[in-house]
Amino acid sequence: MNRLRQSVAVLSENRHFRLLWWSNLFFFGGVWTQTLVLAWLAFELTGSEFLVALFTAVRLAPLLLGPFAGAFADRHDRVTILLVTSAWTWGAVVLTAVLASAGVLTYWWVVLAGLAIGLGQSPSQPARAALVLELVGRSRLSSANALNAMAMNMTQVVGPALGGVMIGLLGAPAALWIAACWFAAALLLVLPLRGVVPAPTREGAPVSAVRMVIGGLRIIARNRLAAAVLGVTLAANILVWPVYQAFLPVFAGDQLGLTATGLGFLLTCSGVGGLLGSLAIAGLGDFRRKGGLFVIGTGLWGVLWVAFAWSHLPALSYLLMIGVGLTSAAFAVLQTTLLLLTTEPGVHGRALGLQELAIGVMPLSSLVLGAVANQVGVGPTTMVSAGLLVAVMAVVALRTPALLRFDGKDPGGTEGPAGGGPLARRGRTELPPA
Repeated sequence: MNRLRQSVAVLSENRHFRLLWWSNLFFFGGVWTQTLVLAWLAFELTGSEFLVALFTAVRLAPLLLGPFAGAFADRHDRVTILLVTSAWTWGAVVLTAVLASAGVLTYWWVVLAGLAIGLGQSPSQPARAALVLELVGRSRLSSANALNAMAMNMTQVVGPALGGVMIGLLGAPAALWIAACWFAAALLLVLPLRGVVPAPTREGAPVSAVRMVIGGLRIIARNRLAAAVLGVTLAANILVWPVYQAFLPVFAGDQLGLTATGLGFLLTCSGVGGLLGSLAIAGLGDFRRKGGLFVIGTGLWGVLWVAFAWSHLPALSYLLMIGVGLTSAAFAVLQTTLLLLTTEPGVHGRALGLQELAIGVMPLSSLVLGAVANQVGVGPTTMVSAGLLVAVMAVVALRTPALLRFDGKDPGGTEGPAGGGPLARRGRTELPPA
């Protein structure tokens, strides 16, 4: 309990991180609310698993720009990026809510809205993650990322529950307006961070975005631990996350016989589990063998997805979804923590951009899994894909045992600064391409 209090203390002691944390809370609240509402609308308008998967593919397609978004975050002021992308996403959701309220929203409008939201999320994601290290420092990074994941899981509890209840009681337009309020709050909370983090400095002639991306790729490719972490992220986003993003409305409606409110409760169970898992990781503080927890927890996550895909009982599915959320925390919290701890500060934006690219393969995977599910059903499709994730984690454990032992040493083999983050530096320096 003392460790948990010490970890949570970073919120009370660091005002700038606290503002970012609350902004992340509201930003992802908007993301989860609109994800539920738009996916439900897509399924309600079409009744097609494939078209729901197509919506998800378009919604996440901008994440394929991740390496360039990461290079953009390394070169430009990250707070300004958050301000612009939050305003853009807010505008996209407001327009969608207006169209839904007017009764003219069609499936293709839903797809276009998803694309617009994705275009706002893509450059924001690496900037938000990289800012955490700049604000809190290496020694508190694991706790800060756990608190960030906790914020996301809190929104998984509130956002889907509100979305499902509002769809059932007041209709989809009201739920979309709620999402717009989340994004507006995220924008306002970032405003005080202007000027807090030094803008990046550039040495020598300007480096093109393409050369920055190529240089970052070369640096990270030579880093076995970082490459392994990115490989796990890639596997999870090919095999499991498309199920969560695209198929839960289908599981709820077809396999479990649930309404929109039931779907919201299913997602809430996942959020509760994720919240508990994130609290547990935050309570560990700067613990040893972070890589081991990452690998083993992700493997257990796959096992529980297999069990969920087999279940046809709502009560059992709710319990399994709590377990899915609990084990997903090891993946969600530690993938970013490990990536930042195993790479140099000068390539953090590009490393996080590669992480976003790994997430961005989800649209293609969603289409493939959606086509398979149309033929054999979402249950068998999920059993096979989650089972493959378990196999991948076994291979990672055998081929990269150093990741299992990794406890947060910096890339050069020494402990990073224990103090209040790199704000003392005059600015971030761009590394030339390797």
